[in-house]
Amino acid sequence: MALPVRRSSSPPERWDPFQELGELHTRIGELMEGNWAGLTDRASGIWSPLVDIEETDDAWLVEAELPGVKQEDIDVEVSDSELAISGELKERERKGILRRRTRRTGRFDYRVTLPGEADAERIEASLKEGVLTVRVPKPERARRRRIEIRSA
Repeated sequence: MALPVRRSSSPPERWDPFQELGELHTRIGELMEGNWAGLTDRASGIWSPLVDIEETDDAWLVEAELPGVKQEDIDVEVSDSELAISGELKERERKGILRRRTRRTGRFDYRVTLPGEADAERIEASLKEGVLTVRVPKPERARRRRIEIRSA
């Protein structure tokens, strides 16, 4: 006995390449987070900001990307020649449904050992347009000096 075949009156679902690209983007992001262990500690959720360090004759300039972080939520400390930047990026309250999340929130921590002594009394830090700039001066005795060569 043949069974009747039920046919749907609605057209078949169309392939959505953008949905597949979104899923691929999410999976690649998860894969990269797993490979870049230095950027995120998955167990604690602590992440490290992107940082540039520039050395000049008289100081080290450390620039950390911290968009959305308030000045009062950042701590900058120096111990011997180690610079530590830590704080928290607080998640803002949302009214709608969050469909995708790729920006980091929560506690962050960045530590670097500078290649020489630091003049801890004259360190300056400023936050402008989401970039924290820390200027760590070198002590006078550690600065590069040009030595004039005399003829014999």
